[in-house]
Amino acid sequence: MKLHLNRPLAFFDLETTGVNVGSDRIVEIAVLKAMPDGSELIKTMRINPEMPIPLQSSLIHGIYDKDIADAPTFKQAAAELAEFIGDADLAGYNSNRFDIPVLLEEFLKAGIDFDMSDRKFVDVQNVFHQMEQRTLRAAYKFYCNKDIINAHSAEADITATYHVLLAQIERYQDTEFEDKQGNISKPVQNNVEALHAFTNMNKPVDFAGRMVFNENEEEIFNFGKHKGKTVEHVFDIEPSYYAWMKQGDFPLYTKKKLDEIWSRWNKKKEALKQEKQQQQQQQNMQSRPNPAAASARPQAQAPVRKEKPAVEVTNDMLEQLKMKFGK
Repeated sequence: MKLHLNRPLAFFDLETTGVNVGSDRIVEIAVLKAMPDGSELIKTMRINPEMPIPLQSSLIHGIYDKDIADAPTFKQAAAELAEFIGDADLAGYNSNRFDIPVLLEEFLKAGIDFDMSDRKFVDVQNVFHQMEQRTLRAAYKFYCNKDIINAHSAEADITATYHVLLAQIERYQDTEFEDKQGNISKPVQNNVEALHAFTNMNKPVDFAGRMVFNENEEEIFNFGKHKGKTVEHVFDIEPSYYAWMKQGDFPLYTKKKLDEIWSRWNKKKEALKQEKQQQQQQQNMQSRPNPAAASARPQAQAPVRKEKPAVEVTNDMLEQLKMKFGK
């Protein structure tokens, strides 16, 4: 099938250092430019983001700091990219919420006025979500081929949810699934442990997702200026961040989990302080003189004076004495 185009449509995708539109940077951009005559032009570029790529991002897209060390910065590549895209309309998957805002941020930082006033933009994900709706009613129809009677009553909704899960297990229990790291498994199984693991892939610490577990099972912040940093490290460098969150408009359960981490951090801090004090005391004891050891040391003896042997007095000696003293 051929797209009916009046002007080029540029499909593009970004790999980035993270998902914060304002602060994260592009590390790779690929553009497929579909032309009105049916031909296609493709450009792919690695970009040096001028900041370290977090490990958790590298594990997803496979691009590490060493891979972009010699790549151009976006500022250096911006004019070439803008010229390649030209006046094309834009398309992508989840592009309206992420890729387009990030691309515009990068162009603005590079001093390029990438005009969006006359462009059309197509988000393929929105087509998918709207045509294959993700409501409970749609799921019940899709999996069970039934309509919910008395929809939006609690009992009818929860009964439908139960039957949807049974149908999902029957449908997917032998279906392979590939995660973002390329691992293949059959995650939909008829046991709660497997279903828990699959439906909590982001591993939230609190249900609001303000904190999540990283690959080392450490709690990290999932928002704001400390996004991606471990909670305990943030307490080390900015302990006032705890008070700011406690006073802020965060869910009570988020604050409860924050209190648990704060308490654990304080106990570690106190234990480390006591350990240092004990080490200092031991060093002081080792450097202090020991009176018992000093008294046990052998005393230095005074040198022994050797007596000269007696010499016999002669008449010559007496005569010399008389002459010396005039007697």
